[in-house]
Amino acid sequence: MTAVATPTPAPTVAVIDYGMGNIGSICKMLRVVGATPIVTADPAEMALADRVLLPGVGHFDRAMANLHELGLVDPLRRLALDDGKAILGICLGMQLLCRSSDEGTQPGLGLIDARVRRFEFAGPTRLKVPHMGWTELSPRKESSLLTGLDEVSRFYFVHSYFVECAEPADVLAEATYGRPFVAALERGNVRGVQFHPEKSHRFGIQMFRNFVRQSP
Repeated sequence: MTAVATPTPAPTVAVIDYGMGNIGSICKMLRVVGATPIVTADPAEMALADRVLLPGVGHFDRAMANLHELGLVDPLRRLALDDGKAILGICLGMQLLCRSSDEGTQPGLGLIDARVRRFEFAGPTRLKVPHMGWTELSPRKESSLLTGLDEVSRFYFVHSYFVECAEPADVLAEATYGRPFVAALERGNVRGVQFHPEKSHRFGIQMFRNFVRQSP
């Protein structure tokens, strides 16, 4: 009798629902790459998932207040620091991984030693804020999150604030808008991207596939 191979279960991704994220588009992309998204604000469900994704669109202080009100700050820190759970922050979600932001007074999650700054441009050639549109990624180190991307890969950005990492080793990739800025960061199991992979077509699909299949 020929043995029947047991199908590999789809990886589960807890998409954190704290009222400030582009959750529908993210879940659609996760399904495209073969994952099962679980939209949740329940720490128990987050702990059971294979991965955790922290989306975000909006104001830093409001986002942190929402996370506190839902009792998610300490669970997120435990999952990242104690359990080694793979976590990906997107846009504002990446900024929330940092210690603080110029956008408010609330401390961030503090998973990355970094501060969030506002774009400021002066002079006759000053650029518009927010930075909005397609921008090329410049990798600064190797990572499973970047596997399979083209030599020239462009992602879609919409943001007025950018991250400054205290440790250069935490910078995964940069982009340029008037000045180089951190487009993606990585410290062990904690990763963040300033752009929107869910709006970045085939480049975003590849990055989601990498996060789902290759992250620790």
